[in-house]
Amino acid sequence: MKGVYDYIIIGAGPAGCAAATRAGAYGLSVLVIDEQQIPGGQIYRTLERTDARRLAILGKDYQHGGSLIEAFHRSKADYLPRAMVWQLTPDADVYYLCDGNAGRINARRILIATGAQERQVSIPGWTLPGVMGAGAMDVLFKSSALVPEGKVVLAGTGPLLYLVTCHLAECGVDVKAVLDTRAFEDYLKAVPWLPRAMRAPEYLLKGLRMRAQILRRRIPYYHAVRDLRASGSNRVGAVSFKHNGQTHLIETDLLLLHDGVVPNTQMTRQLECDHVWDPIQRYWKPKLDCWGNTSVANISVAGDTSGIYGAKSAQIAGELAAADTAFCLGAISSREKEKTVWLLLKQLKRERAIRPFLDTLFQPHPEFYRPVNDDTIVCRCEEITAGQIRETAALGGLGPNQVKAQIRSGMGPCQGRMCGLTVSEIIADVHQLDMPDVGYFHIRPPLKPIHLRALASMEIE
Repeated sequence: MKGVYDYIIIGAGPAGCAAATRAGAYGLSVLVIDEQQIPGGQIYRTLERTDARRLAILGKDYQHGGSLIEAFHRSKADYLPRAMVWQLTPDADVYYLCDGNAGRINARRILIATGAQERQVSIPGWTLPGVMGAGAMDVLFKSSALVPEGKVVLAGTGPLLYLVTCHLAECGVDVKAVLDTRAFEDYLKAVPWLPRAMRAPEYLLKGLRMRAQILRRRIPYYHAVRDLRASGSNRVGAVSFKHNGQTHLIETDLLLLHDGVVPNTQMTRQLECDHVWDPIQRYWKPKLDCWGNTSVANISVAGDTSGIYGAKSAQIAGELAAADTAFCLGAISSREKEKTVWLLLKQLKRERAIRPFLDTLFQPHPEFYRPVNDDTIVCRCEEITAGQIRETAALGGLGPNQVKAQIRSGMGPCQGRMCGLTVSEIIADVHQLDMPDVGYFHIRPPLKPIHLRALASMEIE
């Protein structure tokens, strides 16, 4: 590897691979850093090692990543897998840990393409063994061909919940029920966005096909469920919920929860980039221009880190960011840039046409992001409950950082990555404030834990 690159891209998902391929074609020196062993990100995870049966089950959307990854391998970009970025600086320094060794590389510009993460679903009993995210199940199936044994229940909402249900059913898993938090009024709220969504009808058809597959397999399906609770002694044994005013109990060996995904903003937060609040999907995202540039010079963002838009949109956004970087670094003229990107912008507009409909239809449910039960654990690392956060907020904690200083919520190994939104939501609820007035945790390096011996052995010129 070189000591200084024109362009360092963090993340080898659709946005990162596409950006690296295009930037390399413009003659820029490029380095892609990624935590995984092979490129693909979460959506195309381990695609190159996936057998024919799983390829068939995962479908054409997953297979689409093959050409993208092949183009990335053919590009001139350097690639550093199994590397964790633990600090970035506004001067475009990238500090990383790879195979136990810490290092630093500098770039003229940085693209953050770290994608999204599953939203934490805080219900009573969610920390029991046997309760996990539906997205985590998707990762296990893609990376290791693992499927669960015994009885499985899926609960929450969002396209990924139904996709995972279909994959499990096709693998012969005993899916006992799908518990959907969506109610009839959610469909009514989304209807005004339906004409716009018809610009990309393939997404609507895919959703209908998944719903039809669930019905065809006669999997019990409950709408507008409320008061979800997982129960068990040493591990989950059942899930209870309310439906049409009645309480139901279903025995299960595995409960998969999902309430959508949110941008992974740890790096942009650590750099103190400006962020904006999405009141529909209830998450923070970096404030960007049309090329993905943040408020910090030479730092840009592409893919689901910028907002949840999907894999194809991420790929296009990565190419746009690379074209803008090539122009800023003098590799192409403004005329070449305009000639290159007009079609990309048109494609991006079409790909994102579906999002207002989906975002409105699959809004996160309040009982998940603002848990009512005071005994529900919110910060899993430090075992902090919703009641403790409410009490601390009522005693004068006006923001997550004050609450963190008093009861350690967000101070564990995940650095608030999982619980951050929920902590802020509870504080906002206690003080009847809007989320932008409450804010988010201050994120400091290291972004993830690093051994002191690795830090001490790092060579810095």
